[in-house]
Amino acid sequence: MTPEDRLDELEEALEEHLEDFEDCRWQRASGEVTLTVPRDQLIAVMKLLREKRALAFEECIDVCGVDYATYGRSEWVTSKAANSGFGRGASREAPEMDPKNRFAAVYHLLSITRNVRLRVKAFLDADSPIVDSVVGIWASALWFEREAFDLFGIMFRGHPDLRRLLTDYGFIGHPFRKDFPLIGQVEMRYDAEQQRVIYEPVSIEPRTLVPRVIREDSRYEAGWKPEPPAVEAD
Repeated sequence: MTPEDRLDELEEALEEHLEDFEDCRWQRASGEVTLTVPRDQLIAVMKLLREKRALAFEECIDVCGVDYATYGRSEWVTSKAANSGFGRGASREAPEMDPKNRFAAVYHLLSITRNVRLRVKAFLDADSPIVDSVVGIWASALWFEREAFDLFGIMFRGHPDLRRLLTDYGFIGHPFRKDFPLIGQVEMRYDAEQQRVIYEPVSIEPRTLVPRVIREDSRYEAGWKPEPPAVEAD
């Protein structure tokens, strides 16, 4: 059976077993299927994905967060007025956010029985990004959900040990959020006199580095040929 055949079977199984979940939808692109589920239906759908024999997603191989605050936008895009000279200017205006769908909890599932993968996505609002934990369904999600909480601030209701995983104990904020400053909020260094690590305010200014202008080069024009080297007369 080819990978495309397995994806065809997966879509057929989703259509059959998710018919009672009106707000669930999926999309197939680039050889992958992404299922979008309302957060209040996540646990019911996840249990179904694992328990139904036609689906049989035995493993949760990853859980991550996504911040859609700047989705589809780039600070590298510049205006024509700033395109002169040797540098380029970039706008750092705060983007408009969709408060109801700013964050997403994304789960990557694997069916060993069916030899197929599935991505499940649940959108969360900006003020209270809370979703039920799937640790009771897949124990492997325990540290994955802790990582998403640490980096994005997504809360997983019912998680048995929801605390930071990668950042320091006194860390403020969530570093993978789009509104988190790239330079951080504090500096950390070891003080020889006090013989301990101390925290201080950030001493550098935030700035955006953008590429220099690449000027036109005739070598890349159609029909261009290099000039023969000059021959010196005897």
